[in-house]
Amino acid sequence: MSDLSFSSFCGWLKFRHLTLIDTLGRTRNMHLAAEQMNLSQPAISKMLKELESLLGFAVFERLPRSMPPTALGEHVVRYAKIALSDASLFVEQIISLREGGHGYLKVGGIFAATAVALPSAIVQIKQHWPLLSIEVVEQTSDHLMEMLEEKKLDLAVARFTNETQQHRYDFQALAPEPFKIVVNSRHPLCDTGPTPLEQLGQWPWILYPVGTPIRGRMELAFAKAGIPTPKNTIDTISMQTFLQVLQTGPMIAMLPESMVGPHIDSGLLRPLDTPLYLAPQDYGILTRKGEQLSGAALEFAEILLENAKLDREKNT
Repeated sequence: MSDLSFSSFCGWLKFRHLTLIDTLGRTRNMHLAAEQMNLSQPAISKMLKELESLLGFAVFERLPRSMPPTALGEHVVRYAKIALSDASLFVEQIISLREGGHGYLKVGGIFAATAVALPSAIVQIKQHWPLLSIEVVEQTSDHLMEMLEEKKLDLAVARFTNETQQHRYDFQALAPEPFKIVVNSRHPLCDTGPTPLEQLGQWPWILYPVGTPIRGRMELAFAKAGIPTPKNTIDTISMQTFLQVLQTGPMIAMLPESMVGPHIDSGLLRPLDTPLYLAPQDYGILTRKGEQLSGAALEFAEILLENAKLDREKNT
């Protein structure tokens, strides 16, 4: 067992070691890792042995056809990924500042947030930071939290999908996310009055994919209503696909009100009058537990919170 300490670790570990760990973690193959790092396989092997000697344990198993991380190695691979992501963000910020910019902000959002909350906040922060580079990632809550943990995002606007996430992320609620059951304006159900539950399953549906948090909540809503989840479905997380398919066929969809509201107002979509109901769930600002925001990320969060407060006051 090596005498590992923080000072010895910092004095010896280099970014090339982190790159090696990350590359091997992805490829699980010494030959592929050597190719991707543009080094010889003996050089890669020597570097890995030195690192494992410092740590005092094997980071990767040596199997005939693969090199999966060991139990302790999983922690090393995760650290390498986070450290490299953090370094990449630092370099992007420095380049932006050197070229006269105001830094770099990377924000993740669920579909409800990217439809309403994020665009208005982006316009506002651009008035204060006109040269700020902003990247927006649209994904499900679970994927956004993974990116947040790996430091690929400064903050995310999403929702918790299970209780364990509350121990890893701080949450500031912005607004509930109500859903609407909608069809296009030519759908036969538009002119039949209230739609009985049993009729809903007779039409094709567009749903979020199985395994996503929203799909789980939708299946629970069907179960509470006493009807089976539709079998004739198109599963997607693409809002563009949702809206395009809705316009071209007699489909039913359950979508965030923020997404379909403008299309309902324009007459392209119609909400169904049905007892099927999905309870709203708050979405909000998610950050890494105990990690304070600063600079543009802090101001962006403050804008989001202030806008949410004004919206609540307007609706009361």
